[in-house]
Amino acid sequence: ASALNHMDLWVTRGAPKPPLPHVPGCDVAGVVAAVGSEVTGIAVGDEVVVNPGVSPVEDIVRYGNDSPMGPGFMIYGEHCWGGHAEYAVAPARNVRPRPAGRTWAECAAYPLAYLTAYRMLQRARVAAGQTVLVVGIGSGVSCAALALARHMGCTVVATSRSEAKRAEALTMGAVAAYDSTDAKWPVEADIVIESVGPATWDQSVRCLKPGGRLVVCGGTSGQKVELNLPRLFFKQFEIIGSTMGSYEEFDAVSALVAQGVDVHIDRTYPLDQYDQALERLERGEQLGKIVLTHGAA
Repeated sequence: ASALNHMDLWVTRGAPKPPLPHVPGCDVAGVVAAVGSEVTGIAVGDEVVVNPGVSPVEDIVRYGNDSPMGPGFMIYGEHCWGGHAEYAVAPARNVRPRPAGRTWAECAAYPLAYLTAYRMLQRARVAAGQTVLVVGIGSGVSCAALALARHMGCTVVATSRSEAKRAEALTMGAVAAYDSTDAKWPVEADIVIESVGPATWDQSVRCLKPGGRLVVCGGTSGQKVELNLPRLFFKQFEIIGSTMGSYEEFDAVSALVAQGVDVHIDRTYPLDQYDQALERLERGEQLGKIVLTHGAA
């Protein structure tokens, strides 16, 4: 199985522009069909998932847990061929055992979104008892952040433009859910998880407690935001950028998935209906991950 991300939309829109032909798909899980002659520890028939954050060995050695900051960092399915295919090729260092007790769809759904959300929470110095605001519930990352923050003992509040998604956020464990289009949200958060950008930025910053941290991993509504500098320095806020995660963080989040952290799947499609799955993602109708099934997987 493989899963969709906003990267699928960006690639089809030509930003970035990988050499053609190109196979997208950042998330993939399946059964090993062949291994390279120098590969050890992985065998034909193993059930595995692929870490979508690809770093060269020299970056791993130099940067360690911050390997995504290295100059050679790549995203599987963006800079190299990905998983929306009958067969996929991945570096051996990015292959990990399938988390026990999870379906193929769940195994395909978690890698990029949960790795990204996990690193965001770690960079925000998450701790049990804190309040975490997840902006724009519906995307894979936002649903992952909700699930992980709850698992870590936090109180989670969500926002969405969709009344149905707000209602679903409550069933997923949020204590409250507000309309993203409201001018203000009645929230005081230690941490804000942002991936929407200019459409929600001002409200997100206003919801921070003094000394709070806003972590941003994307901007689905645009690339530029305005920042009120006096509010930033008087309240001593921190604004933190975050991208993907390290090999150590992927192992950590995989362990949490094996322990039973919720992996929210919106809908599954067969691989040959990728166009329909992509259209659903483009319309923003999803709540959680859209998964493509590949035959028996």
